[in-house]
Amino acid sequence: MPDQDLVELITRRVVSRLTTTDQACSGCALRSCPAGNRACDAVTQQQQIPVGVSARHAHVTQEHLEILYGAGHQLTVYAPLYQPEAFAANETVTIVGKRMRAIEAVRILGPVRDYSQVEVAQTEAIRLGLNPPIRDSGDLAGAEPITLIGPAGSVYLEEGAICAARHIHMTPKDAVALGIREDELLKVHFPGERALTFENVRPKISEGYVLQMHLDTDDSNAAGLKGGEPVEIVRDAG
Repeated sequence: MPDQDLVELITRRVVSRLTTTDQACSGCALRSCPAGNRACDAVTQQQQIPVGVSARHAHVTQEHLEILYGAGHQLTVYAPLYQPEAFAANETVTIVGKRMRAIEAVRILGPVRDYSQVEVAQTEAIRLGLNPPIRDSGDLAGAEPITLIGPAGSVYLEEGAICAARHIHMTPKDAVALGIREDELLKVHFPGERALTFENVRPKISEGYVLQMHLDTDDSNAAGLKGGEPVEIVRDAG
């Protein structure tokens, strides 16, 4: 096939994938869904816990945002996230690890927080030359150093890069219905061709949450998950 014909064929297929109503919901991370019927919502209606895929991202303070994007800058909304009041911002940063290894266009999630951090999967950490600890968001003691670069400046975080701990967002009512305590470490199973059981899953309980489990891209890819699949909580005998 001539090169030009091949380019046109690939272009048509890409455009078709972008416009089809069957395209995925960005890992069930966003509040809106291109397909029009959210897999996570359908799972929740069946009184099950849906999974959402959390890609690499950054959180920043207002002070650091203004260093990165200029004085007085405010985050602007690219798309609302599944969790209430959270959003993916239009603003992105380049993150730079050890030996000047970098990943571009890492999206900032809003609103601004009282700490700045970067969350990456382990494979991305290796690419950056880092070995981040597995932590809850905001638990940054001993986190890996990382630099954020924006259009107006850069911020060096001496303790800023982590791999997010597996966790499930839920309300207190959800926790009671599921028989889950906040101090528990849960075990969850995903069936299928690439069936896996994940351990050390932490409940995050708050009135402001919507029921959903978060996995990073390494874990979701290992289990063949796209987002929206139901979680099976494994209860050990006794």
